Amino acid sequence: MIAVEECVLILLAAGRSRRFGDADKLQELFLGKPLAYHVVTALEDVPFRTRFVVCSGTELDFASRGYAVLHNHNPDDGMSGSVKLGVAAARDIGCAGVVIALADMPRVTATHIHRLLEAASGPDAVVASSNGVHSCPPAVFGVDQFDALMTLTGDEGGRAMVRAGRHVIAPEAELLDIDRPEDLERLRALR
Repeated sequence: MIAVEECVLILLAAGRSRRFGDADKLQELFLGKPLAYHVVTALEDVPFRTRFVVCSGTELDFASRGYAVLHNHNPDDGMSGSVKLGVAAARDIGCAGVVIALADMPRVTATHIHRLLEAASGPDAVVASSNGVHSCPPAVFGVDQFDALMTLTGDEGGRAMVRAGRHVIAPEAELLDIDRPEDLERLRALR
């Protein structure tokens, strides 16, 4: 198990969201607040060592919600660029591991994050979420995985590492990733 107090949260919020259209999907309202603030609220009481958000272009004020903001000036480099910014910052402050979560997954719960950390067996751990069929974020990476994360390229992020790692099952509705306007409409219908 990796202790949550020794873990850094990296919230990825720098995607181009091309499939969503011209609007900033992270600012789209869901249940009266911006989509991205749902995961922020769900995890606000989790005692991470620190919290980083990697942003590009959104006007949401993550700093007021307790996040150190890292700016990804090259979001076209894909998710890997954001992962590397977050991991480098986590490495600089020292930690036992990172939890990488996406700002466009509004139904993630603190309970699930704790389950991921409980399944992380040590410094070489890779533990990801799964709906029972596909693996996905949020995911935990132990400190010994940082070098591998720093070599990622493109929009794959850590997908290959996640596929090969251990998986913790969560309900599919909890792992919804909002990529298109119809995904948000489906989420609103689930309320």
